[in-house]
Amino acid sequence: MKVAETAIALVFAALGARSLVYWLRRPFETPDLRDHLLFAAYLTGRIGLWFSLAGLFLILAIDKDTRFSGDEGQFAQYASHYGWYVMVFAGLSALQLVAGYFLGRREQRDDRG
Repeated sequence: MKVAETAIALVFAALGARSLVYWLRRPFETPDLRDHLLFAAYLTGRIGLWFSLAGLFLILAIDKDTRFSGDEGQFAQYASHYGWYVMVFAGLSALQLVAGYFLGRREQRDDRG
C-alpha cells in the first residue's frame, strides 16, 4: 500500500463526509415529492464525486501493479485497467448537472390556495 495515495484518498473521503454532513444539516422545505427526489439526486452526484475521487486513489494505492517505477508507459498500461472508473465520474457529474438543472427550472408552488 502506498502512503501518498492513501493519504490523498483519506483527504477526499473526509471532504465527502464533510459535504454529506453540511448538506444534511441544510433544511429543504417543500411539500412536493419531485423536488425532494431531484434534490436527493443532486446531492448524490455532488457528494458522490468526493467519494469516487477517494475511491480512485484507494484503488491506485492498493494495486501493486500501479507503483511508479520510472517508466511512464508501464504505469499508464496498468492504470488503464481502471479506465472504466471514468464512467463513475461521468455518471455522477451528469446526475448532478441534470438534477440541478431541473431543480432550478421548477416553479415555486403556493399550496395556500
